[in-house]
Amino acid sequence: FIEQIKDSGEYINQEIKLKGKTISVRMAPLFDDNAKLWGILAVLQDATRERKLEDLRREFLGDVSHELRTPLTSIKSYTETLLDGDIEDRELSIKFLKVINSESDRMTRLVKDLLQLSRLDNKQMKWNMKEISIVDLVKYTVNKMQIEAKSKGHSLECHVIEEVPNIMGDKDRLEQVMVNIISNAIKYTQEGGNIQVYIGKSNNEVYVKVKDNGVGIPEEDLPRIFERFYRVDKARSREMGGTGLGLSIAKEIVEAHGGNISISSEYGKGTEVLIKFPFINLK
Repeated sequence: FIEQIKDSGEYINQEIKLKGKTISVRMAPLFDDNAKLWGILAVLQDATRERKLEDLRREFLGDVSHELRTPLTSIKSYTETLLDGDIEDRELSIKFLKVINSESDRMTRLVKDLLQLSRLDNKQMKWNMKEISIVDLVKYTVNKMQIEAKSKGHSLECHVIEEVPNIMGDKDRLEQVMVNIISNAIKYTQEGGNIQVYIGKSNNEVYVKVKDNGVGIPEEDLPRIFERFYRVDKARSREMGGTGLGLSIAKEIVEAHGGNISISSEYGKGTEVLIKFPFINLK
């Protein structure tokens, strides 16, 4: 770059890759009163984070477009088929209308999740923080999901390890997190599986652990599991009605409560989700 400026006398504004980083290079020639080059001013800036965010934004927009285009294409094609004359066939019309209704529901779920993520990102989420029993909340969620678990022949059990203190939290939002985690365990565990939910405390934290013996997650996918729209099995996830945003939303909600969520898994053997919250006092 220095030699280039010596030859051309022109300003340089470029980015270079260096050891996994993106470096912004801005260099300007300095001339004296006789237009003779006497020095060069150089500014180097680490732009790695900014470029990564830009890449994530572009990827996110592409994912949103794709997720909306797929159901819209189905809705349009089925509607056009009905308008072309097949509407007289009642049985076929009902079948097509069911598909249109299902795809509309899918788009509604997607838009709802996107709006919730937007509120979380922009700190616009209204939290109804109260002292709540995490034990009661998790037990309630487990009982509510027994029907879904039994439909796949799963054993879904809840265990309270010891006396668990209360936490400060938004009951509805935390229930949303638990429903998402347990629902994933049910979906991605083969027929007749075993799902265990544990509630306990460790040091100054309350924990909820959801463990299954399902299909598991490949090791290379684990670092990206909380990314928006990231799916291990894209086709299967869409088929099950997932938007690819559930875990992202769950992570945002947990962290807004001062907690953290982590996932460990062994492909083909099962997955364990661990959620921790700070507690406020003993019962």
